[in-house]
Amino acid sequence: MLNSILVTGATGTVSSEVVKALAGRGLAVRAGVRSIDKAAPLQAFRPNVQPVELDYTRPETVHAAFAGVNRAFLLTPFTEDQVAIGKQLVAAAQQAGVQQVVLLSGAGADAQPGTQINHWHREVEVHLEQSGLSYTVLRPSGFMQNFLTYNGVSIRQENKFYLAIGDGKVNYIDVRDIAAVAATVLTAPVASHCGQIYTLTGPAAVSSEEVAAALSEATGRPISYVAVPEEAAVEAMAQAPDWLRNGLLELYRLYKAGGANWVTSTVEDVTQRPPHSIEQFARDYRSQFAS
Repeated sequence: MLNSILVTGATGTVSSEVVKALAGRGLAVRAGVRSIDKAAPLQAFRPNVQPVELDYTRPETVHAAFAGVNRAFLLTPFTEDQVAIGKQLVAAAQQAGVQQVVLLSGAGADAQPGTQINHWHREVEVHLEQSGLSYTVLRPSGFMQNFLTYNGVSIRQENKFYLAIGDGKVNYIDVRDIAAVAATVLTAPVASHCGQIYTLTGPAAVSSEEVAAALSEATGRPISYVAVPEEAAVEAMAQAPDWLRNGLLELYRLYKAGGANWVTSTVEDVTQRPPHSIEQFARDYRSQFAS
């Protein structure tokens, strides 16, 4: 599949939506997965989508995945070595002569003092900026879909979700909007978005109480938010590696202090349609929140 678009982490929350958005436009997509055995969810997008093994611990698979690719969407896994993996992907794109790279980063990547995870994102951004590749960086805020990934069980079983962010408002974004921006950039002339850094948010910063109200309305049953003290969050994450526990605590403190109580118009500016609201997200995913 020559002259295709490579999407790394293709079965993950964001990249799977990017694959879907690109395939929906009839484009040839090379879907990078750690193991072909994990590629079953991509079957729905054939014949436009070709799964390809991309195992970061096996450099030969990384270089093979980039062969013949002219554009790439790069997502690094949420791991302690994400900077090294990000640099590995940029190097592979350089070697393959990729014409355009779209990098998924994070909102506030250049903020000071910022968080450790943001510093990691910025380190990969700088490496890409200095690579000589044509690039666009996407910096999304927290994902609405995380309420499914991390809070779905308690919502389904207890009609509650737990967070250590007090009454802080957060500019959550639906990952479908990240994918829409990525697909727009990856299908436009390369020069159109070259060198741009796009900070992406939903249409409003919402409190956890407002999230609970949206989920309650969508599911038809009362769902409540439980504000967890930081000490309880630390105890709950006692078995997590230090980098993950500390990174999440930094994020919770940022949210609690109002550090995500702002929005941008970038999704609509790029895609020419407004981003999904938390209410629309809750309605669209109501079956997955069913008790």
